[in-house]
Amino acid sequence: MGDRNELTFKKSSYSSVVENCVEITLPEGPDPIAIRDSKIPDGPILWCGPRAYRSFTRAVRAGDLRHR
Repeated sequence: MGDRNELTFKKSSYSSVVENCVEITLPEGPDPIAIRDSKIPDGPILWCGPRAYRSFTRAVRAGDLRHR
């Protein structure tokens, strides 16, 4: 895991300009994926491995995750 200032985040193509702004890093090798809210760039970062990220994105696409 790198220093947050060295990370290059990419905004999700599903994010709108105003809300739902999710950004991720696209690491090379075994580094974990970093996920953050683009509206709060100095806020918390969620770290996960590639397998967990694939499971998460599959669940989002399938509509299995619902806001409560």
